[in-house]
Amino acid sequence: MKLHNLMEDEVLIIVNRLMDDVDDMCTCEKCRMDVTAIALNNLPTKYVVTEKGELYSKLDTMNYQFEADIIKEVTKAIEKVKESPQHFN
Repeated sequence: MKLHNLMEDEVLIIVNRLMDDVDDMCTCEKCRMDVTAIALNNLPTKYVVTEKGELYSKLDTMNYQFEADIIKEVTKAIEKVKESPQHFN
């Protein structure tokens, strides 16, 4: 197993779920990745290197506060990217 930040998986799930419901927002890959990067930079990392560590860490992700924190940061990142997308049409 290689080094992996579990937070990336969780944030990507929330980004995809929330961005699909935002009106007047570009949902191209660049904008999705910008939202993801901004949110990840404002959340704690959760690195694992073993399957056992991954299982223990995934248990931590199964609580409401954990998901609420991610939703909060993704929502802020969506607003930031929506106001000023960094891609060229």
